[in-house]
Amino acid sequence: MEQFLTEIKQLFGWLQTEIFKVGETSITYGSIFRVILILVVTYIFSRLLQNALRRIASYRKSMAPSSVYALTRITHYVVMVVGALIAVASIGIDLTKFAIFASALGVGVGFGLQNLISNFTAGIMLLFEKTLKVGDFVELESGVTGEVKEINIRSTLITTNDNIDIIVPNSEFVAGRVTNWTMRDTIRRLKVGFGVAYGTDKELVRKAVLEAAERVPHTLNDGSYRPPQVWLTEFGDSSLNFELVVWLKPEAVNRPSAVKAAFMWEIHTSLEEYGIEIPFPQRDLHIRSWDGDAKIQTESLTKPRPKKDSTASKSNKRPDNDAAEDL
Repeated sequence: MEQFLTEIKQLFGWLQTEIFKVGETSITYGSIFRVILILVVTYIFSRLLQNALRRIASYRKSMAPSSVYALTRITHYVVMVVGALIAVASIGIDLTKFAIFASALGVGVGFGLQNLISNFTAGIMLLFEKTLKVGDFVELESGVTGEVKEINIRSTLITTNDNIDIIVPNSEFVAGRVTNWTMRDTIRRLKVGFGVAYGTDKELVRKAVLEAAERVPHTLNDGSYRPPQVWLTEFGDSSLNFELVVWLKPEAVNRPSAVKAAFMWEIHTSLEEYGIEIPFPQRDLHIRSWDGDAKIQTESLTKPRPKKDSTASKSNKRPDNDAAEDL
């Protein structure tokens, strides 16, 4: 038996081999293996604890998903920090001396890693606050728009409507202006501008555009909000400018570009069906001199073009609206 124990000690004796020293503490292969083992166990314990918190929150409907997410993330960070301290203490390093060293190092590192520290602080603030949560559709001051997928301690992952993942530093959410489209409610109002020629009957324009709004599946028409409206907003240089004001269904709020394109498509279709002219900028040209050659060239350009074959009649089928189906 003693011989067996001796062989075991010889087999694992390399674990006691000293690699380097931290003060008076010798760091061996065994101590490094112990640190790794403690960190792995801590990580597994953190995952189990997070799953338990999510399971408890699923039974308590009063807790919002954003609060559950923040609680699990903070729990993970706290458990990992405690595990790291236990791992350091297990190899014999005095934590009081380590704290002094860490504070001195932190002062020096803080000047060089100001952005990292600011992002870390901003991440903690975002996890505690309820101004931003996973699933929100946001628009940043930099022009980035998309759905919040993850809120990490340093950065936030945003996925755009083109399925592009953008990693945004947390400090941008705290220091900059953020438009949260779905913070308190998921129903929003959209204004779609268009113009018609002067002299057009306003009531005819209203009728055509409201019919267009009814054909778009994104229009909210359950009676909870005002029905679609048509506003005359401006007397332009070449057109009467209107706006279609319409409330959107919740599932359409996250796709503003596609939704606006769908309404624009149907508005153009309705205006063509009612024969309403969509104007273009016009300018008056005053000619001070005129010669014979210019007159001949002008007459050749202004000759009436031959009419198209009358048998080629227009199709009455309304064109498909691709943007209306892009959800």
